Amino acid sequence: MSAQGGTGAANGKLKVAKYWASSCGGCDISLLEIGPHLLELIEAADVVFWPCVADFKYEDVAGYPDGYIDVCLFNGGVRSSEQEEIARLLRKKSKTLVAYGACAIDGGIPALANLTTPSEIYDVVYHRNPSLDNPDGVEPAPVFETACGDLHLPHLYPQVLRLRDVVEVDYQIPGCPPQAHQVWKVLQAVVAGQVPARNDAVTVGCDDKVVCDECPREKRQVRIGGFKRPHLAIPEPDWCLLEQGFVCMGPATRSGCGALCVKANLGCRGCYTGSNGVEDRGTAMIGAIGSIIDATTEERAQEIVGQIVDPTGTFYRFNLASSTLKGRR
Repeated sequence: MSAQGGTGAANGKLKVAKYWASSCGGCDISLLEIGPHLLELIEAADVVFWPCVADFKYEDVAGYPDGYIDVCLFNGGVRSSEQEEIARLLRKKSKTLVAYGACAIDGGIPALANLTTPSEIYDVVYHRNPSLDNPDGVEPAPVFETACGDLHLPHLYPQVLRLRDVVEVDYQIPGCPPQAHQVWKVLQAVVAGQVPARNDAVTVGCDDKVVCDECPREKRQVRIGGFKRPHLAIPEPDWCLLEQGFVCMGPATRSGCGALCVKANLGCRGCYTGSNGVEDRGTAMIGAIGSIIDATTEERAQEIVGQIVDPTGTFYRFNLASSTLKGRR
């Protein structure tokens, strides 16, 4: 894809953009994982904004006419004032805005910071970090005076927001990151003109079943007598991990990834958004576990469930910002 700035892309080509907000960068890499299909995309589209790979400026985007960008893939949650500003700018300049990946859709792992506050985060990072040398206790400030003028820095929001909490989203492509075969399926539809704009946050690039439906492991319909941590025990091959006592989010997670974690002998982590009709994935998973634990008394049930380390980070690893709880209150 050729980088086009200022006045626009070549005639007859789609104009696409990609932006990262509060994310790790894996979603940007995932677009490259479509491999040879990149050549097909190059023929059909020009990149008009992608800070991860080229030195675009916000002023470039602001200078585009409204609706100039055909499709914008926005990855990452909204954690700062800068990210909200760019989200609103890209919404204005894009015909179709896509929440790309778990962080943009559900807050992702960055949203686990919603369990604390910005001041507590600053305290750990700038004052109590064991590798830090900061005797003056300096912290980032929204305005910093320099000899050349005032430097204005983005301020941190109290919580990580989903993209759809800030602007209207047309489509969502789940995953941490989205899988290449699903990404290419969506891009093919975009290139073919089969993806209409403004389609009310429809989730694409996944399947309508749950991970358990595409998991090849045997379900023996046994009850769970206890939970194990994956680094302390080796699962039996070909048998359902959850039935063996390894936490697996498969029952509450939409399929489409190919059950990659499960096939690697690791329980599903739940990155591919919730299955149809599931509003709170953590609650759904807790209900699923409650129905299959081997307990006849409340005390025994508490003993088994108590073996799950960090339940919030386990059941809401990718979706705290979409949960009923959302974070610290």
